[in-house]
Amino acid sequence: QVQLVESGGGSVQPGGSLRLSCAASGTILNVNAMGWYRQAPGKERELVALIISGGSTNYGDSVKGRFTITRVNAKNTVYLQMSSLKPEDTAVYYCNVEGITVEGIKARPFNYWGQGTQVTVSS
Repeated sequence: QVQLVESGGGSVQPGGSLRLSCAASGTILNVNAMGWYRQAPGKERELVALIISGGSTNYGDSVKGRFTITRVNAKNTVYLQMSSLKPEDTAVYYCNVEGITVEGIKARPFNYWGQGTQVTVSS
């Protein structure tokens, strides 16, 4: 069993900053990728940022140059530093983690979502 705990959402004025964190715990053999997605009301969930085990990153076009994703492998934790926030960044942000866990004596892949954290950018 793998659990994800997100924190760091909230309300901020345009131009402000927030940092989100997501910690994965449980029986984890390996984490392959950790990422952040967001979903605004009436819109589909979209990729915000992704970081894979080798450290390579990928960002959604709308956040490039403003958001930075990092991870601490030893803690299975991923962070999203958000700067120069805009009202259109308002959404529920979800953490996603892919990796390998163990059930009994068998290893199997997993893909879990966090509970979501609200980010509101408004003056």
